[in-house]
Amino acid sequence: MEDVLAGVGTRLRALRQARGLTLADLAVETGLTGSTLSRLETGKLRPTLEQLLPLARSHGVPLDDLVAAPPTGDPRIHLRPVRRHGLIVVPLTRRPGGVQAYKVIYPPAGQASTTTPQTHEGYEWFYVLNGRVRFVLADQEFELGPGEAAEFDTGLPHWIGSADSQPAELLTLFSAQGERAHLSPTHP
Repeated sequence: MEDVLAGVGTRLRALRQARGLTLADLAVETGLTGSTLSRLETGKLRPTLEQLLPLARSHGVPLDDLVAAPPTGDPRIHLRPVRRHGLIVVPLTRRPGGVQAYKVIYPPAGQASTTTPQTHEGYEWFYVLNGRVRFVLADQEFELGPGEAAEFDTGLPHWIGSADSQPAELLTLFSAQGERAHLSPTHP
């Protein structure tokens, strides 16, 4: 039991930092106090199920990931969509830190919770799987369709949403540390 709980704090801190959240931000999302979150991350407080459940939900990860549960031998991946700010986000990576992969579904145009460009630390790359996307970056605006991709520094004001009455589906790679996606063609 002690071995299982020993690394929880480190994983919690890495998840929070990968999302670019402060302890205060996470406290609002989870209903836990900033002090409790800090003590959990530093290992000064032993986590309870009542604390881990809202943290797993907030970070969009299975509870097993927080406690580093041993694999069960089942090779299937159980993706759990999360609703955030009107979007459906499906985390595709299961480790904290580094480049994170997501499938993001944007609601039809006019149904977005905001159209105000945002800024935050990091770097993002996205590929349009289905639908049409309206992409605002600083003072430029683009429309992308299936098979098109874009990459940008998230420190620039940006907004992404569906360009029409249909939802838009994107594959997104994001790094809070500013790592860029490096794509290179394969040679036979």
